[in-house]
Amino acid sequence: MQVTVAHLKRGQRGIITDVSSIYIPLKLLEMGCLPGNYVELVQVAYFSDPMYLNINGTHLAIRKETALHILIEIL
Repeated sequence: MQVTVAHLKRGQRGIITDVSSIYIPLKLLEMGCLPGNYVELVQVAYFSDPMYLNINGTHLAIRKETALHILIEIL
């Protein structure tokens, strides 16, 4: 099973290993959602969407559907 950002629990950290750029908006890639960067789940909104992330000091809110396409290795 591949682990994605969508599988993180609140406060968990991981390292991005692969990003399926076909499904990821260019803006997220520009904001640091790239392989090798650290990602931490800060908070999840009600009904699990959106997810509030900290990626190398940049705070982002992304949809769970997008988070499913960002592969990580949990630390």
